[in-house]
Amino acid sequence: MRPDRETIWQVRSSVAVALVASAEALCQERQAAPAALEDAQPQRRIVVSIPDRKLALIEDGRVVKVYSTAVGRLTSPTPSGTFTIVQRIANPAWYGPGKVVAPGKNNPLGTRWLGLSRKSYGIHGTNEPRSIGRNASHGCVRMRNRDVEDLFARVAVGDVVELHGERDAELAQIFGENDSSVGAMSAGGGQ
Repeated sequence: MRPDRETIWQVRSSVAVALVASAEALCQERQAAPAALEDAQPQRRIVVSIPDRKLALIEDGRVVKVYSTAVGRLTSPTPSGTFTIVQRIANPAWYGPGKVVAPGKNNPLGTRWLGLSRKSYGIHGTNEPRSIGRNASHGCVRMRNRDVEDLFARVAVGDVVELHGERDAELAQIFGENDSSVGAMSAGGGQ
């Protein structure tokens, strides 16, 4: 038995509707895919406790790693506030007044630089590892080279960096209760 024209037209219409619906669904999936990828990436932030001289990497609300740091001296303190990473440089050169130090063992920035959205401030390595745990920098957050290399591999431009000048409940939860050696180390200052 041969289908009549009306049956053929109905079948063609049904096929056309199905194709349009499939195309729309495919477009929606493709549009949703980038959003799903963004959602799949961890929400990352770096939290620095200036009084504790510690830095924590936090992903999706969970502390991934805690590192010891050096922070600014009393005469050149580390600023408090919320910033973002705007620059990532492996083996940076250091530019000082009338002087440039090439990458290498004598470079004050160590092996990595994470520049912050506050001009001239960043998280970096050091050529003075004994300064870690002290108030010793010109305002930047200093880390041991191996630690900053590890952090550098885990973070990206755009990640949030919170620099806290005072302890609060969140910092106590992240870094533990305030220990008496922190106050004693602050009094000593640093180089």
